[in-house]
Amino acid sequence: MYATRALRMMPTRRMMRPVPKEDQSAHTVSQRLRKIKDIPAELWPLAAVVGFALFAAGYSTFRKFTVDKNLRLARQNRKDEPAAHDDH
Repeated sequence: MYATRALRMMPTRRMMRPVPKEDQSAHTVSQRLRKIKDIPAELWPLAAVVGFALFAAGYSTFRKFTVDKNLRLARQNRKDEPAAHDDH
């Protein structure tokens, strides 16, 4: 009796191909820096604007925390508050 076509258990074409190399496997810093050249030139201004926006947001947040005297960063006068309720 012959085996049917479904039971022959041949490896598929996908499994017979070699495993593709990962793009980031074991690269040194200089090799990764060379990848920067692959970034399109149109994206550099966008990166500059986003970088500046992140810097400005960090600066303004830090300045707000250090300069604003009305901002409470910690609890104050805890002894004057009534006892904490158990049912939250």
